[in-house]
Amino acid sequence: MVTTSEVLSTLKMIDKQKLDVRTITMGISLLGCVSDSDERLCAKVYDRITHLAGRLVKVGEDIERDFGVPIVNKRISVTPAALISGGMKEPVKLAMALDRAAKQTGVNFIGGYSALVHKGMTAADRALMESLPEALSTTERLCGSVNVGSTRAGINMDAVKLMGEVVKQLAQNTADVDGFGCAKLVVFCNAVEDNPFMAGAFHGPGEGDCAINVGVSGPGVVKSALEGVRGQSFDEVAETVKKTAFSITRVGQLVAREASKRLNVPFGIVDLSLAPTPAVGDSVAQILEEMGLEVCGTHGTTAALALLNDAVKKGGVMASSHVGGLSGAFIPVSEDIGMIQAAAAGALTLDKLEAMTCVCSVGLDMIAIPGDTSAQTIAAIIADEAAIGMVNNKTVAVRVIPAPGKSVGDTIKFGGLFGEAPIMPVHPFSSESFISRGGRIPAPLHSLRN
Repeated sequence: MVTTSEVLSTLKMIDKQKLDVRTITMGISLLGCVSDSDERLCAKVYDRITHLAGRLVKVGEDIERDFGVPIVNKRISVTPAALISGGMKEPVKLAMALDRAAKQTGVNFIGGYSALVHKGMTAADRALMESLPEALSTTERLCGSVNVGSTRAGINMDAVKLMGEVVKQLAQNTADVDGFGCAKLVVFCNAVEDNPFMAGAFHGPGEGDCAINVGVSGPGVVKSALEGVRGQSFDEVAETVKKTAFSITRVGQLVAREASKRLNVPFGIVDLSLAPTPAVGDSVAQILEEMGLEVCGTHGTTAALALLNDAVKKGGVMASSHVGGLSGAFIPVSEDIGMIQAAAAGALTLDKLEAMTCVCSVGLDMIAIPGDTSAQTIAAIIADEAAIGMVNNKTVAVRVIPAPGKSVGDTIKFGGLFGEAPIMPVHPFSSESFISRGGRIPAPLHSLRN
């Protein structure tokens, strides 16, 4: 039963505190589209997506109007493309078909031009990974991801090396827009199969034919709630965040079930993630500063983020029996006004962000680095982050943008949800000999649980 006070509270969160449903994402399995020719495969993929997701945008807009809840994006995620592109000579043809389907349905993004290579690479995996610079620079709405490690398998360092080269080339291919293509590519360790958030969304092979996953975001709501407990103990802070996260998740649960019913597609999960935007008052960094930090990035930041992430998850799981995805706090630098200001002030460094990823819900996200950063250094950044995920049995990701022609002191501006980012320095010392070793970093001992 929804009470009057809950309705009024939700309306306040939407109107004053920037609560929104960040995305309704329809996950679609393409495993049944495998064909004996490139043309037939692409045609079947296009037809299946446009058939199943043809009403997705309209239904999202109807729910937004009927319930008064802002739904920022409507998206599609599909089976990792490398699983169905094995016979293709030119995987980019599949990328084009996916992008055409996204445009036809009207969604903002389609994710799943992806490969899962945490233990090894098939010929299809390698072909798709090598095609990423062309695929993501010549399409408009397509996003891609590669999973290079897991707690059970270790880290595929051959894949890490290749992804360093891919990111570097993708930045060059989109140099006219400051390397924006890299904003559509994520490198994972321990990727999850039901993530509704781009750029890393894909519909995992363990999922059904189709599912509706919803991502909810409300950093402004949490910050507003914490303003009411200034000076009180961390016990009160944690309890306040939990209660707030519960309320936010209930909104996502309502939208997810309504979308599932109207589209006649099974409800998957609600992902409660404090995903910020560049708007003032919608910042994870400002939540941490509300806890008592002068600037995000100073000493105490990692502890504050650990409390926030844990309390968000605890509140979310009480509100819905199907909380999944990444759920927690995101720290994308370019998309968070507080992170942008902290990085520009020098308080937030790449090393501090890496420490923070040990306790947040994703990883090094939307970080701009100098355009002359080598592919080997990018690969080493990926390897460091993957090691955190592997050893701590958590999902981590890297989305860095080596902005061509830019150096420390410059700023790149993407606009919209992607925001802007100051160029952050990387270490000047080489990791080339380390990355060139190749092979696999073995899984940690605690992975042997069976």
